[in-house]
Amino acid sequence: MSTSLDAIIFLTSWTYVSLAPYTKVEESFNLHATHDVLMYGVSPRNLSKYDHFTFPGAVPRTFVGSVLLAWLSQMLLRIVSFIGSLSDKSDIQIIVRLVLAGINASSLCLLRRAISRRFGGPTGVLFVVLTCTQFHLLFWMGRTLPNMFALFPTNLALYLLVDRASNSTRPSQENIHRAIALLTFAGVVFRGELALLLAPLALQAVVRRYTSTSNLIKVGLISGVLSIALTMSVDSYFWRRWPLWPELYGIYFNVVEGKSADWGVSPFHTYFTSHLPRLLLSSAPLSLLGALLDSRVRGLLLPYLAFLTLISGLGHKEWRFIIYVVPAFNIAAARGANWLISRPKGTLFGRLSFFSVAALLVANCAATFLLMRSACANYPGGAALYALNQISASEQNVYVHISNLAAQTGASLFLHSNAPPFLPGLETGHPATWTYDKTENLSFQALTATRDITHLIAEVATLPSTPSGLEAWTPVAVVDGFDGWVFDRNVIGAFKAGLWEGLNALGNVLSMRRSAKLVILQRD
Repeated sequence: MSTSLDAIIFLTSWTYVSLAPYTKVEESFNLHATHDVLMYGVSPRNLSKYDHFTFPGAVPRTFVGSVLLAWLSQMLLRIVSFIGSLSDKSDIQIIVRLVLAGINASSLCLLRRAISRRFGGPTGVLFVVLTCTQFHLLFWMGRTLPNMFALFPTNLALYLLVDRASNSTRPSQENIHRAIALLTFAGVVFRGELALLLAPLALQAVVRRYTSTSNLIKVGLISGVLSIALTMSVDSYFWRRWPLWPELYGIYFNVVEGKSADWGVSPFHTYFTSHLPRLLLSSAPLSLLGALLDSRVRGLLLPYLAFLTLISGLGHKEWRFIIYVVPAFNIAAARGANWLISRPKGTLFGRLSFFSVAALLVANCAATFLLMRSACANYPGGAALYALNQISASEQNVYVHISNLAAQTGASLFLHSNAPPFLPGLETGHPATWTYDKTENLSFQALTATRDITHLIAEVATLPSTPSGLEAWTPVAVVDGFDGWVFDRNVIGAFKAGLWEGLNALGNVLSMRRSAKLVILQRD
């Protein structure tokens, strides 16, 4: 049973990677850093070829996670290459993401074991069921956002806090110290907002006398200094700037200077009223019940609720900034769900309780299915570049310009299949003379006037409105993307026409609205 539950977590996360293999612009730094470490190595003479010198972004980001991910992926890449299953650079992107998803899945499996020990086997099972029927956590934990690199140590810290006997009144001092060290590392290296989780957790540990203040300070100083030394040594090397602590730079840029507000400001309550309910889905009401029923759950959730309150004080809000709280709330939800399904089935309340949990899980699955379908249709850039690589696979000396929308929605370096650098063994079997150009702010007229360009992946919205403006180009393919869901209001009328007609209409009550986003053009 235990192995089966672990397999479900792994397979669900890996399925998401397979269904949506492309990436968005917010994932690009770590993805391209991983690409460069794999392709060029870490020798000083090759650093100038790295992508971050061409596209540095608003603030520097750490290479620590990317270097570790590249080195771990190399082991699997050697195996896949040896058995002959590695044929294209786009395969490497999938493997890298599978490795990251597997790393985070392993932390959830550890956590599930701790939950079974602390709250009982059925609660551990329900934790897996709730987690795997949610969308965001498992879909995104295989994506190279900094938050997903921070998720692994954050989940390990939660595991250390939970992992004890059911009748234990406090975690061991060693586990508290390890959890503090892990959160310190994650905050210093990957995501500075984790300081807002670390602070209430440390305060709780002191107030409840899990450890002493002096020990807490000692652990924090040692782990903090070592983490700073790690990130400064690694990132100063890769960025060629000394001294550089990327996460401190990001905090200063986004919080002190307030530049994060340029990406939008949300009300104080947004995390509680919008982002958290969307992340949790049916776990939201179940977690409330679990907290009301069990004092152990209340003690566990307290630092996470404090974190949500503290981070709500920052104007710019995104769901990924609070992704770390989802496993803790799922523990509470599993506890609440277990209580409901444990009521005597001979009573009306018991039967209603059981069916309410079943209905909530069905609702989870329905919402996750819709979210998955919309997400899979939301990477037109990746689909377009992959299609061009296949359509023109036999052509040499192709020069393709990739539009801004395409670059933001999946046209990553791993999809530069027909241009160096290559991993050993991938140099043959396809052209190696292509040029992939992502130069920004070029008009369609300027691209047409540049005779070296043989192909365009252009945004449909930027095309000339008259056919004469396209006379130098031939459309090769059109790639559409997700626009929304359309609700069919004629379902009731269909039932009036007959049961069979109504059931057919019910099956199509929601339909996806798509429109052309990108077009692949070839010069005549």
